[in-house]
Amino acid sequence: MGHRDIPVLETQRLSLRGPDPQDYPNFKATFASYRSRFMGGPLNPYETWMLYAAEIGHWEIRGFGMWMIHDKLTDETYGMAGGWQPAKWPEREIAWIIWPEKAGKGFALEATHACRRYFYNESGWDGAVSYLDPMDLNSIRLAERLGAVKDKAAATVAGDDVVYRHPSPDTLRDSQLAHGIEMEIGHYADPLFKPKGYALD
Repeated sequence: MGHRDIPVLETQRLSLRGPDPQDYPNFKATFASYRSRFMGGPLNPYETWMLYAAEIGHWEIRGFGMWMIHDKLTDETYGMAGGWQPAKWPEREIAWIIWPEKAGKGFALEATHACRRYFYNESGWDGAVSYLDPMDLNSIRLAERLGAVKDKAAATVAGDDVVYRHPSPDTLRDSQLAHGIEMEIGHYADPLFKPKGYALD
């Protein structure tokens, strides 16, 4: 699959496109920051470059990967979301990362919901997991809002992560959960909406 073959996903606020070289600076800044501590970071410049090269190459090798999250109107980037299964990953993962200054606005929820829908409806996935650090409460909350539940029997990546299993396509299709996610995304898209309590991705 060539880079130009990566599908573009459109949501209410976002345009999800394959990672490009010009998107690297924000990725580099995030993985050099404290925010990346639950994803093996902070990383040095060489490690960050290698990881970004892997983001681009993953599409070529696996036929799926992570999209760069762009604002539909301004084209600003907010983070990445999509599928991830490098070597030693037991199962296909739905993963995400939001730039630190863009967190708490519902972008991760909106993007991961669109990615999962694409993988289920267009790529024939019958399910997916998310491998999370047990201390990463923001990501655990987001996984739960997506309907994922902890699967204690599932194989982990490194033994110190927890596995959250996403609902199957049949379970999700036209469900109360799916409608609830759409409603929450709609709230975040409302400029007057102020989420209560702790800011979530």
